[in-house]
Amino acid sequence: MQTLSVDLGDRSYPIHIGAGLLDRADLILPHLAQKRVAIVTNTTVGPLYLDRLTATLSNAGVEVLPIVLPDGEVYKNWETLNLVFDALLTSRAERKTTLIALGGGVIGDITGYAAASYQRGVPFIQVPTTLLAQVDSSVGGKTGINHPLGKNMIGAFYQPKVVLADTDTLKTLPERELSAGLAEVIKYGLIRDLPFLDWLEANMDKLVARDAGALAYAILRSCENKAEVVAADERESGQRALLNLGHTFGHAIETGMGYGNWLHGEGVSAGTMLAADLSRRMGNITQADVDRIDALFKRANLPTVAPSLGADAYLSYMGVDKKVEAGKMRFVLFRKVGECYVTADAPAGLLRETLMNATGPAQG
Repeated sequence: MQTLSVDLGDRSYPIHIGAGLLDRADLILPHLAQKRVAIVTNTTVGPLYLDRLTATLSNAGVEVLPIVLPDGEVYKNWETLNLVFDALLTSRAERKTTLIALGGGVIGDITGYAAASYQRGVPFIQVPTTLLAQVDSSVGGKTGINHPLGKNMIGAFYQPKVVLADTDTLKTLPERELSAGLAEVIKYGLIRDLPFLDWLEANMDKLVARDAGALAYAILRSCENKAEVVAADERESGQRALLNLGHTFGHAIETGMGYGNWLHGEGVSAGTMLAADLSRRMGNITQADVDRIDALFKRANLPTVAPSLGADAYLSYMGVDKKVEAGKMRFVLFRKVGECYVTADAPAGLLRETLMNATGPAQG
């Protein structure tokens, strides 16, 4: 097991990464305010791991309330959030009852937001079971739900007490979900960690083949990058926005195609290629750089051509985005491969060219 810390003063917390962590009650018990928890999971992950985690905690004297939600991005909404509140209120959960998110990014986001809201804040723990959640969404305290007009527009910053990334859970992960997680792994190399990008290019075949050592290293390095950024800028007032490489375009793809039709990582991959194309048109990077990025995403079995929603539709969806400031869209663009920056000054003409010429039929 590897352990690192997200340093946020008195709200700092550990991230444990390793195999067999679902059996480690000793990693959870120190973070419980009382020996009562609610495990929030979904209809896909629940049958795989809910009984195992429940047994681990029950054997340690912890009372467990299971809450099983429907699976899918399409359910990341008010109605599903209220199912959590219904269960908590029916069971008379108290302010010291800890919520445990057992699942991927959707479960983590909903559970975290429920924890931030229920009785104005109860403790919660992240137990991510997808690669994307282990390397990104479980770390950093972003929680929330989607709205029909925009992804993740309703939520709160609310940090977990601990993150347990059990790498064994990746053995049951569908290949498409594994690839979606690799998009966020690649992102860290592209925005701030060129040596990691070089390592990914040398080891992508191992990652796709689920080599345990390669996956463990990729998760650790990704979490180290995320933890450093979050510690420096918890509420995304500065450099944390760099973590949104490809996300402005990607969220537009997810919204425009209908939640769940494109996985988040697939939207990030194609969205990153749009950011790369715009960066090339602005003279920041070369076509060879664009081709390098494209090749790595393709090796991870990710889409590299965004769907042709139409430039006006893209602009409309991107106008409803958390990164809009003073009415201007902000983009994460390449200064060079391995270094990105945030700008609200992307030339409108070049942006429209990218949206018209660098998109194609729907993939994913």
